[in-house]
Amino acid sequence: MDAGRAACMLTSSSSFTTQLTSSTSSTAPSSSASSSCCSAALCTTTSSLLGKNAGHNSRSQQGDPYHHFSVMASSERGSLTSSDGPTTSARTTPSSAIDFLMLCQRLKTTKRAGWVNHGLKETESIADHMHRMAVMAIIAADIPGLDRDKCVKMAVVHDIAEAIVGDITPSDGIPKQEKSRRERAAIDEMCKLLGGGLAAEEVKNLWLEYENNSTQEANLVKDLDKVEMILQALEYETTQGKGLDDFYKSTTGKFQTEVGKAWAAEIIKRRSSMTNTPQK
Repeated sequence: MDAGRAACMLTSSSSFTTQLTSSTSSTAPSSSASSSCCSAALCTTTSSLLGKNAGHNSRSQQGDPYHHFSVMASSERGSLTSSDGPTTSARTTPSSAIDFLMLCQRLKTTKRAGWVNHGLKETESIADHMHRMAVMAIIAADIPGLDRDKCVKMAVVHDIAEAIVGDITPSDGIPKQEKSRRERAAIDEMCKLLGGGLAAEEVKNLWLEYENNSTQEANLVKDLDKVEMILQALEYETTQGKGLDDFYKSTTGKFQTEVGKAWAAEIIKRRSSMTNTPQK
C-alpha cells in the first residue's frame, strides 16, 4: 500500500462522504473532494452513516483512533456490484480484503455501549461479544436439521454493521426502524468495500437471515446473543459488584430454543446462588 492510498484511507469526515437518504440503500458521495484522494477512489466515512442524533457513538468511541476512519473503495470495485446484486465474476482482491479488514478492526476497539452506559470498567468490545457467541455455536447441543457451520458464521457477522454505525442501544432513543435502516446501509457499504461477489453476498445474506430471524439457525444465534449478554452481566456483577438486573429482565420470555432456555436457566441459577447478589 503506497503512502497516498494510506493517507486516503485515514481521511477524516471532510473527505468524500456518503450521504444517506431515507432509502435504506441509497448513498451518494459529497461533491467536495480532498486533494489526498485520487480520482478513482471513493472515501466513505462512518460519521455520515451515524446520523446527526447518534450521540451514543461519540460517547462510546471516545479515544477510538478509528472514530473518523474513512474507507476507500475503488470505482472499479464498486462497478462490480450492480443494483441486481453482486456478479458471479466478482472476486475479493487482496486490496479489497485488507480494506474490509481494516474497517472491521473497529469491532475490536468499540466497547459494548450497554456496559459503558452502566458505568462498568474495562468492558468487552463488540468483537469480544461476537467471538464468544461463535464458540457457543460450536459447543451447543445438536439440533436436528441445524447447520452448525452457518450458526458459527452468523455469530461472527451478526453485529458487523456496528463497525460503521456503532453499538446503538435502546437508551439512545433511536427508533428500531431507523436503527435497522442505518445497519442495512452499513452492510451495503461494507459489501461494496469487499468488492462484491460471493464473499460479500454471503456476509450480507447471513446478516439478513439473522436480522429477519427467519431460520432455525437465526433462532439459535438470536438466543446465543441474549445468553452471552446475561453471562457477561453475571461476570461483571461478580467482578465489579454492580447490579445489572435490567439486562436479565430484557431477555425474560424471549428465548426461542431449548439450548437458549437451558443455558439461560443455568446462568440465572448461578446468579441466585451468589451469597451477595448485587442490587440495583
